[in-house]
Amino acid sequence: MKKTNLLQRARRRGVTLIEILIVLAIVGLIAGGVAVVAVPKYQEAQKKQAQTDARTIHPAAEKYRVDHPGDQCPTVELLREKKELSAASKITDPWDTPYKIICGEEDVTVLSLGPDKKEGTNDDIRIPEATTSGQ
Repeated sequence: MKKTNLLQRARRRGVTLIEILIVLAIVGLIAGGVAVVAVPKYQEAQKKQAQTDARTIHPAAEKYRVDHPGDQCPTVELLREKKELSAASKITDPWDTPYKIICGEEDVTVLSLGPDKKEGTNDDIRIPEATTSGQ
């Protein structure tokens, strides 16, 4: 009789497969909820980081163009080499694509291709931002 009671108590104290599955389902729901909130925030942070980096590169590129009027349009690597940018300045955007510097006759634009890594799409980040002349 005593052995039977011990076995029954031992079985009751163990964790059943159903209990484990319920706990895993709850953990999955919590993780899914966190992902729904965290992923958009992370993507927004990446865009802000790219804008900040481009705003750092832009004046250095403009200064280089003024100081070296006959030279080609600088690259981020060249600006770092010439000490126009600090060595800690990032060469690539948060999506591991190199920043592009585009030089026009009068202006300089710094471009990140954005998350899709394709030029000319809506997610591109341009500094200075493109303006429409509708005035």
